Amino acid sequence: MPRYGMVIDTKRCVGCADCVVACKTENNVPDGFCRDWIVQDVRGAFPNLQMEIRSERCNHCENAPCVRCCPTGASYIADGGIVLVDHDECTGCKACIASCPYDARFVHPEGYVDKCTFCIHRVKQGLDPACVAVCPTKCMYFGDLDDPQSEVSQLLRSRPNHALIPEAGTQPKVFYLN
Repeated sequence: MPRYGMVIDTKRCVGCADCVVACKTENNVPDGFCRDWIVQDVRGAFPNLQMEIRSERCNHCENAPCVRCCPTGASYIADGGIVLVDHDECTGCKACIASCPYDARFVHPEGYVDKCTFCIHRVKQGLDPACVAVCPTKCMYFGDLDDPQSEVSQLLRSRPNHALIPEAGTQPKVFYLN
């Protein structure tokens, strides 16, 4: 069984937000909300500044605090390690929102918690998530982290990379190439 993950090349991302628009369109995300977003992280002190532009979303963690703290079991880990929310089981209590170190969840206007699904409906059809499919700079990659021949595995071996907030101990499956 695959263990899905995403790799984003921060040297190629230009912050165009095509991934954000594609996600909103593909998943019918209501106005005022988004499942992914663009961050510009500036580090250093003038004149020695460095900027990283990256697309962020749910990290589909192996050790997902949102799943552990959900009182109804609405948050769960599906096949392939994708963290999902069963909208019919979710009461909108926001425990999962409070536990997520990536601020990757929101309460949908209909009352349930919503988040990135890695476009599981597309993945089941053999397609990439919408954000990956539309990226004009081809900076986003999706695949099986356990397959040593997959593009994501090869990229992670080929270049230094990092995950966000490693000290949280969540074992995220979204990685950023340095």
